[in-house]
Amino acid sequence: MVNPLLAFWRRLLGDDDRPVRSRARRMPHASATQASETIFLVLRRMRTPLIVLIVIFAVSVLGLKLIPGQDAQGQPARMGFFDAFYIMSYTASTIGFGEIPHPFTYAQRMWVTVAIYLTVIGWAYAIGSLLALLQDRAFRQAVALQQFRRKVSRLREPFLLIAGYGRTGELLGHAFDALGRRIVVIDRSDGRIDDLELDSYRADVPGLVGDVRDPGHLGIAGLGHPSCEAVLALTDDDEANLAVTMTAALLRPDLPVVARTTSPAVARQMRAFGAPSVVNPFDVFGDHLRLALHAPASYQLLVWLQSGPGATLPARGRPPRAGRWVICGSGRFVRELARDLDADGLEVVVAKPAAVSGTLDRDDPASTGDGADPAQVDLRQATGFVAGTDSDTTNLSLVATASHANPDLFVAARQNRPASAPLFATMAIDALLVPPEVVAHEVYAQLSTPLLRRFLREMPARGDEWAAGVVDRLTALCGRDLQAVWKVRLTAREAPAVQAWLTSGRARLGDLMRDPADRDEPLPAVPLLVLRGEDCSLAPDGDFLLAAGDEILLAGRPTARRSLETTLQLETVTEYVHSGRRVPSSWIWRRLSRYEAAPTTNPTSRTPDSR
Repeated sequence: MVNPLLAFWRRLLGDDDRPVRSRARRMPHASATQASETIFLVLRRMRTPLIVLIVIFAVSVLGLKLIPGQDAQGQPARMGFFDAFYIMSYTASTIGFGEIPHPFTYAQRMWVTVAIYLTVIGWAYAIGSLLALLQDRAFRQAVALQQFRRKVSRLREPFLLIAGYGRTGELLGHAFDALGRRIVVIDRSDGRIDDLELDSYRADVPGLVGDVRDPGHLGIAGLGHPSCEAVLALTDDDEANLAVTMTAALLRPDLPVVARTTSPAVARQMRAFGAPSVVNPFDVFGDHLRLALHAPASYQLLVWLQSGPGATLPARGRPPRAGRWVICGSGRFVRELARDLDADGLEVVVAKPAAVSGTLDRDDPASTGDGADPAQVDLRQATGFVAGTDSDTTNLSLVATASHANPDLFVAARQNRPASAPLFATMAIDALLVPPEVVAHEVYAQLSTPLLRRFLREMPARGDEWAAGVVDRLTALCGRDLQAVWKVRLTAREAPAVQAWLTSGRARLGDLMRDPADRDEPLPAVPLLVLRGEDCSLAPDGDFLLAAGDEILLAGRPTARRSLETTLQLETVTEYVHSGRRVPSSWIWRRLSRYEAAPTTNPTSRTPDSR
């Protein structure tokens, strides 16, 4: 039999079992029901204390009503129920107002004395039970779950659902928060959710302590919310990330999913559910290392743009000459990196340090060397060395030994713990693998704007000299700190002021990138890509002709972004930047100055101010 009161609250909170028409499939409501039953948990735990208080109060009122008193003339008088209730109300609540119809008799005083002690005992019992309830773990979880559910349900702007708030989730959370995008976090560690409350986010970030494998927890975290725009599975557990990918693909097939994994087998299982974007930090690092060896300027530009706003231009590496590479370690990372370097035509030697003596044991029949230590693998004849074990202490020791044996080595290393970052920063390391940061940069490039991902994918094919030129243009206009990366659409909605100019076929990119205050000065921004349909032009020059509907990816200072928005929105500013004419902004000034439209035959002509 269904509890009618429980059914009423479920309907009131929107958790009834009636079918709901929406573009998303129905989410599991086990956790949602638990969140809505907090009031019933309070009533169950406080039922006995409340009954005790009610009984004491009722008996006290009844006794005071039945015990006879005396009026001012000494005649017997009994209180009414209202008078008895009124007296016991301010007595039992310890207010002690003192207003009574008549002076009490000894019998009434005795009864009130007993009632006072009884109510004190009742209040002590009730308050103790309430404090115990507030400290109860189940109650606190229920309250937190209800508050979290309320915060998520009130979100109206698009948000990203981050499953797993480790180092990767933290980096992405702050990066997207800087872009003004909302996030919702679910993690199994209550410590990480507590840290989330202390982080300096611009907007409130709802956080839930829950199991990402539970579809109910994902549902209450916003998987079924209409404003959820993507799901990020970023835990350090491949099975948990697979569960998130499966749940999102089955319950919300319309949502893009980005998942992290280091296992090729798990990656294949993820791709069996829709088309998620799977990020393997080992594969990404292998591709980046190959790019750093052949095109250091392209690698420098890629790392800089992927790092997001505020990143400092990294140093350009020195590619080593062809020769032998020594990879020290074992496991998936070493195997995948060895395959990548071998596919690039490099000679690879794989070895692993012994657990006790610190020596190197040959892990590959093709490996050479006697296996005593890094120096005994003949690092003097090698061109590259990779310290890829699971221990940061071992990797630092290997890097120091290898650098001492051959100062000209190209050294790469793997950092496993964020706390070790200051130690690795002091070492002379040419390429550093930090899996959380690699995943965060890759996901940021995919979700911040699709144009950035397209640029990074097409950029290596243009050559290293071209990439070096783009870096020089960016540093000349914007400095060595990346401040903003954004895109604009030349549509009638987002750029109404330039539509006539675009239709004329004379809209040059260089003219659009002029300063609205002084057209002789260029904006401190570099157009990285212009997308027209499926065709893209990378880092076009100033003579590139724009067309309506083009999408432009830019990198530069925030002031350039605001100035460009002004040009795209105000016709008077557009007129000035492309022709040099200062047009009155109001209708009255136009009439008084007898303003005429500027001729389009010579878009670069300069005329005096018409005012």
